[in-house]
Order: sequence, then structure tokens, then C-alpha cells
Amino acid sequence: MTHAKRKTVTRTGTTVEQMVRAIADMIVSGIMVPGERLDELSLAARFEVSRTPVREALRELGAMGLVGREPNRSAIVKNVEEAHLHAMFEAMAELEGICARLSATRMDADERHSLEREHRASMQLVSAGVPEDYATYNTEFHNRLYRGAHNDHLLELATQTRARLAPFRHAQFRLSGRLSKSYEEHDRIVTAILRADATAAGKAAYDHVSIVSDASTVFAAVRG
Repeated sequence: MTHAKRKTVTRTGTTVEQMVRAIADMIVSGIMVPGERLDELSLAARFEVSRTPVREALRELGAMGLVGREPNRSAIVKNVEEAHLHAMFEAMAELEGICARLSATRMDADERHSLEREHRASMQLVSAGVPEDYATYNTEFHNRLYRGAHNDHLLELATQTRARLAPFRHAQFRLSGRLSKSYEEHDRIVTAILRADATAAGKAAYDHVSIVSDASTVFAAVRG
């Protein structure tokens, strides 16, 4: 009797966002390597979706610099240049520094209280050693800084830039000891904001993203 070959399916959901996250993680972690073809039909079967969301996911991955496509050819995994990654992190550090500086003077009492409460609660995630849960919290922590600046244009710029760096920022938490260090860096930002010290908040946020950039580069080197 002939047994049919079982199809391998990556069960990460069916939304474009979920596919982008899953494919980006595979690229950053080295499961998918530079030059590898990303066939739409194969990816659609893998994620159990139609080709339409696959195309959108590949488009977003292209905007992140992780995927390239030549006319009339399949998309391929790109080799992310260190200089390009550094440039994006440099811009992100400046944006987050501005957001933290403005948050220190513009956040209202409720926003400050929520920022401090969630920050303190995140220590439980550090103690438990759950990087995926901490990464989810980390995204919200930074979103609070963007919203706290009370500047819609800055919010849009910071959110878009962060989206392009998301796979690399997420990868940092695979490094040993990174969760506790991230908490300490957040603590400096929160302390400065609670004191309404705009200068210290801006510097702490800028330094934090610079450290994240170094950690991400280290991860990429280790992966390579």
C-alpha cells in the first residue's frame, strides 16, 4: 500500500501580519538563507492560505529589506547588509529619543501610572524567562513612548520604522541575559519620565535602541 507524503504546514495563523512575522523570523534566524527562492504557491500551501495574502506578506518583507524580487521572477531572500541595518537602527534611536523626551513632559498622570505599572509587572516575565511574552510586552512598552509624545507625525514615523526593524529587535531576546538587561534599560527610561526629566529620558531611550542594535548585530553574527 502506498502512503501519501504528509504535507508540512506552518501553523501560525492566516493573517498577513502573522505570515510576515513567521517568514521574517525564519530569515533572521537563518532557517531561510540569502538567495533562497520564495515560491508563492509553496508558501500558500505551507501557511494554508491563498496566494493573495502571500503576495502582500512578501511585499511587506520587501519593504523591510528581507526579500527581493526581480521582474518576472520569484521573490528571494536577501542578504541584509550590516550598513543598511545600522542606518535603520540609527534612525530608530533618534526617533525613540525624541519620543521619550517629549513623553517626559507631555504624558498625563494616567499615562505615567500605566507606564510604570506595566514596566514593574514585566519583571515577572524576566524572572520566568519567557522571551516571546516579553517581546510582546516590549512592543507595547515602546508604543507607549510613541503615543506619550502626543505627536501624530512622530507616532507614524516611529511605528513605520519599528515595523521594518521588528524581526531584528525580536531576535535580540534569543541572546542569553538579554531580558534582564532590557528591563534595566527600560527602567532608566521610565525613571526619567516619571521625574519629567526630558534630557535623561531622551538619552536613555537613544542608548537603549543603540544597545538593541548591537545585540541584533551580535545575533546575526552568531547565526552566520
